[in-house]
Amino acid sequence: MALDMHRMGRAAKARLRSAADFVWPARSLITGEHHGGRGLIAPEDFARLRFLNGSGCRQCALPLDTDLGDASICGACAAHPPLWDAARAAVEYDDVSRKPILDLKRAGRREGLGTFATWMRLAGRDVLEGADLIVPVPLHYSRLASRGFNQSAWLASSIARQSGIRLGVDTLVRHKPTPSQGGLSARARRENVRAAFHVRPSRTAEVEGAHIVLVDDVYTTGATLSACSRALKKGKAGRISVLVLARVVRPGDVTI
Repeated sequence: MALDMHRMGRAAKARLRSAADFVWPARSLITGEHHGGRGLIAPEDFARLRFLNGSGCRQCALPLDTDLGDASICGACAAHPPLWDAARAAVEYDDVSRKPILDLKRAGRREGLGTFATWMRLAGRDVLEGADLIVPVPLHYSRLASRGFNQSAWLASSIARQSGIRLGVDTLVRHKPTPSQGGLSARARRENVRAAFHVRPSRTAEVEGAHIVLVDDVYTTGATLSACSRALKKGKAGRISVLVLARVVRPGDVTI
């Protein structure tokens, strides 16, 4: 009897899903257009995404012509190593990935959050292994109050749930209310976030000696990630890995 009830319940849910798909056809996160499938991304749109999957330069996630595994280091990182130890990115930020990322970043749309976190977890599986703490890039409290959300914290929280790694959502504090980085040059971005972050005093014990995975939505010039890494190093973090949803590759995309 219980088994029959279970089967009936599953059948009823399937009918409801079919009815919902008919009344509210799925829209692709990539284009916003209705599509015939049941997923969040139409198959043809999915095929257009450029997945980086943690490849490329192991220190800045920049795609390289030849992937040499752990020996893959771009010229810029060889000449001037970043403040963090490793970086991984899920997708390239381009004309295809732009809409869903900006929908999350600017409009706070969460439909694709679980999917994005899965992409990031897979891209960063090697840096997540053995990590002690996942820390999102924070917003200043005034901006958080006006916006109502921090997309980096959403991503970090979802990755923490999927991976079972502890989340330090308030480990870093953005104590300097900086203007948006959008449209700024690389040098201006660095100046904009200089000394803008510190480790919350009550969290110093969990940072000291720990392997921290620093999470952000988009890696553009690395200025914000560098400022956060500097703060974590002052807090005596043992290792810092960067994990982002998207990596800007083309200079023309730095307006994000």
